[in-house]
Amino acid sequence: MRTFSGFQPGKVHTVRLPEPVFSELIPLIDDLDELKVTLHVLYRLGQVEGTAPYLRHADLRDDALLLPDAPQRGTALKTALDRAVERGTLLRIQADVDGLPETVYMANSPRGRAALEALRRGEPLAEASTALPRPSAFVLYEQNIGPLTPLLADELKEAEARYPAAWIEAAFREAVILNKRSWKYIRAILERWHTEGKGDREDQDDEEDRGRYIKGKYAEFIKY
Repeated sequence: MRTFSGFQPGKVHTVRLPEPVFSELIPLIDDLDELKVTLHVLYRLGQVEGTAPYLRHADLRDDALLLPDAPQRGTALKTALDRAVERGTLLRIQADVDGLPETVYMANSPRGRAALEALRRGEPLAEASTALPRPSAFVLYEQNIGPLTPLLADELKEAEARYPAAWIEAAFREAVILNKRSWKYIRAILERWHTEGKGDREDQDDEEDRGRYIKGKYAEFIKY
């Protein structure tokens, strides 16, 4: 069992959810993935600014904290979202976002229902802005690998000071996808990006690119 090391001292970002989430909705949910996705989507929507908060399916697909351990994660995510829509927690519609077709989700709230009706009338949906903070290296580690030790906490602090938050999140995502849940593996990715440049890695061949970590000069740090 993975354990939680407790809330860290200092300023912590707080999340507000409507009371019916706890008093009415959660008692109805009988599927763990649906519960995780529901709470996470409501959390994410709470960080979105604008008159009609929404999330694209791509926003959820690329979220490193959402169902990281699920086998066939894409299928599990879709199934959980389907259940949340069927239950009435979320609203879903195909819409044009800045000229691109997107699947978007909104909470089944007065604002969400108003936005849904506006989209059905053919009104455009503007790109939403989000103030969502990136998860810290500590959160990513505990969510995806396990409990922290004091020595490892110091290493994570150094990594946060040295590398961009987006790099750290991307490196954790890479490790989760490959099931290489090791800080040594993640650190090797970050060191390589730091020395050779990260670039636009999404356009590269995944297997060839990942093989460079496993077989290259960082191979001694990687357990596989």
